[in-house]
Amino acid sequence: MDHNEFEKIVIEGIKAIPEKFLEKLDNVDIVIEDNPTKEQLKELKVRNNNHLLGLYEGVPKTERWNYAQVLPDKITIFNVPIERIAKSREEIKEIVKETVWHEIAHHFGMSEEQVKKSEIRKINNK
Repeated sequence: MDHNEFEKIVIEGIKAIPEKFLEKLDNVDIVIEDNPTKEQLKELKVRNNNHLLGLYEGVPKTERWNYAQVLPDKITIFNVPIERIAKSREEIKEIVKETVWHEIAHHFGMSEEQVKKSEIRKINNK
C-alpha cells in the first residue's frame, strides 16, 4: 500500500474517534512512519518490531503542570508492522482505528494496563 493510501486510512481512523475526545486533544501531532526506530524499540524493550503498531511520545494531559512553549506530543502510526499483520485492506482499517484510539488514550493519561482493560471491555460489549 502506498503512503498516500495509508495516510487516508489513518485520517479515517482519527475521524472515527468521538468528537468529544478529538476536541480535547491538546498539542498533539499524529504522524506515519514505516517502522519504529531502533532507539524506540530499545527504550520500550520491544524485541519484535511486528508488535509495535503505534507509539505515544509526550506528556499526558494528567501530568501537565506549567505546560507551555513545548513541542507537540507525537503519536506515530507504523504502517509496515500494521500491513504485515493485516490480512486485508479492511483489517488494516480496523487495526489503524484501534491503534489511533489506543495512542490517544495514552495522551489522556491512561496507562498501558488501563488501555488494554478498556479494549477488553469494548470487545466484550460488542
